Amino acid sequence: MYGAGDVRVENVPDAHLMDPTDALVRVTRAAICGSDLWPYKTMPDEDAGRRMGHEFIGVVEAVGTDVRAVKAGDVVVSPFLWSDGTCVFCREGLQSECLHGGRYGSDDVDGGQGEAVRVPQAEGTLVVLPVGEDDALMPSLLALSDVMATGHHAAVTAKVAPGKAAAVVGDGAVGLCGVVAAKRLGAEQIILLGRHPDRIALAQEFGATDIVSERGAEAVERVRELTGGLGADSVLECVGLEQAVATALEIARPGGAVGWVGVPQEETTPASIAFWKNVSIGGGPAPARGYLEELLPDVLEGRIEPGRVFDRTGSLDDVPDGYRAMNDRESIKFLIEF
Repeated sequence: MYGAGDVRVENVPDAHLMDPTDALVRVTRAAICGSDLWPYKTMPDEDAGRRMGHEFIGVVEAVGTDVRAVKAGDVVVSPFLWSDGTCVFCREGLQSECLHGGRYGSDDVDGGQGEAVRVPQAEGTLVVLPVGEDDALMPSLLALSDVMATGHHAAVTAKVAPGKAAAVVGDGAVGLCGVVAAKRLGAEQIILLGRHPDRIALAQEFGATDIVSERGAEAVERVRELTGGLGADSVLECVGLEQAVATALEIARPGGAVGWVGVPQEETTPASIAFWKNVSIGGGPAPARGYLEELLPDVLEGRIEPGRVFDRTGSLDDVPDGYRAMNDRESIKFLIEF
């Protein structure tokens, strides 16, 4: 990405092993993330450009001398952040805060929207998949790298529980996966705040029981009507804009919880709303590595199908148009096949 709206496909030097903790992965599936759209809207022009992408599945081509957990030929999925698996935060299940972790596309590390990726800290990062590289489950397995793990993180930190009411703010891929997660964790009522018909239809198939298409004060009032005037026990904030965060806090019932996973787009947060209602706020970047092995059996056994959020597929050459389509709300999420 060279600036707002300027995505190009270019040849770059081949990825290769640099450290003994690395793995080299040939990418077979990748994706465009909703968070990639924020720089697509606002990024200043850059001469060098920025390598994009952080969601991918591939086949291991080579490993460094310190890597034992994966080997050449393994089909693997990577969470959207790498982590060593051994630091204090990794041991606590918070791999997104790994002391030796990082982000794809930063410094000298490849982005995931390319033919190959050098994966740092491969031992603690990659998860071997018990399927072939062209398995029909690939879209849902790819969703585990970010959007499904992030939707699950929202549900966990919002304290979704059986018999409770959950509200999901946002009908993007993460919000839709949040509906999957809330259903999986037993929520009795799942309210989706969204207004796009195709996304609403998918959310209802995933388990949403109610739809609120209003915004602002009208949305708050409608959620309260649907919850007996109390508000939702659990709120999953999956947008990141200030109005969405404020709405999430407003629709939470007193003593409820908000799982905030939408990437913040403003510096101000109306936290006083939470204070006066005794609402707890959790969330942040999902420790996807910690959730992968929990969610993987549900995908393999067909209990959840988060890959249905992918509604458009193309090649690497189609990626610039994939960004445009997602930005223009013509596509929920774009799948890249190599």
